[in-house]
Amino acid sequence: MTVVIIGPPAAGKTRIGRRVAKLLELPFTDTDKQIQAEHGPIPVIFETQGEDRFREIERVEVVKALRGGGVVSFGGGAVLNTATQRDLDACLVVLFTATAEAVAGRLGNAKRPLVPDVASWQRVVDARRELYADLADLTVDTSHHRADDIADEVAAWVRTRLGRAERTPVTTREDR
Repeated sequence: MTVVIIGPPAAGKTRIGRRVAKLLELPFTDTDKQIQAEHGPIPVIFETQGEDRFREIERVEVVKALRGGGVVSFGGGAVLNTATQRDLDACLVVLFTATAEAVAGRLGNAKRPLVPDVASWQRVVDARRELYADLADLTVDTSHHRADDIADEVAAWVRTRLGRAERTPVTTREDR
């Protein structure tokens, strides 16, 4: 089983994804961390090789992560690749959303080359909003909730999907 967490930069995909994996007793993979481990810092890749090359590298790491199963956190733009979109059909996909106000303090760390500030973050989110929503089986707003509470909710939803009912989430693809 593979649970994939998608969403905009700074929505908490890694932080909460680790907790979800622990609750489900599954391995956790962050594709951005894998890219950095294999190829160096993402901002340097963008600067020296360009976004197209970064997306090629990202696709390779996405394929590896999906083969490994467990809980996988994608970088915000990983879903732009059409092959990756098709791969998600075989996964449970959780979309983390957040408000600009909630992520404002997380963006100034120079680790996110496409979103150095809130205005650029908002442009990226607006451009990807429909795609994210189309791919998601569950949508969770991470803006104002504790990471542990969100992780509990996501893990419960995954268990429900696997036939081990506990409780149901607020927004799912089937609800739309």
